[in-house]
Amino acid sequence: MTYALAAAVQGAVHAALTGHPALAGVPVVDAVPPGGAAGTFVMIGAEEVRDASDATGAGAEHRVEISVRSDAAGFAAAKGIAAACCEALEGLALAAGRVVGVAFLRAVAKRSEDGAERRVDLTFRVRVEA
Repeated sequence: MTYALAAAVQGAVHAALTGHPALAGVPVVDAVPPGGAAGTFVMIGAEEVRDASDATGAGAEHRVEISVRSDAAGFAAAKGIAAACCEALEGLALAAGRVVGVAFLRAVAKRSEDGAERRVDLTFRVRVEA
């Protein structure tokens, strides 16, 4: 197993999201911006990594969470941005190592308890080889 490509996976996800035309102007962060969750942004979140090595070499399966958070009324804006995130990750490429495949696993859309925020949590599987 290898965790050696974790930073490369995060960097590639960030580059794909920030470089996608449909996400122009939407901040992409890895922590809630200072001052709270006002506005609309994409947050690269938790990651779980499992061994995916085989006889040919080291590999790993990264389960990457991406959250779209928005204080816009209704879910339309957040869901549109979530769809753009899915498009952005197609053809993901690493600076080091190789992406074997990217798969969308699930999405959960929900409101915050006070109803002020809409959130769509996306989970992707990114299979890499070192």
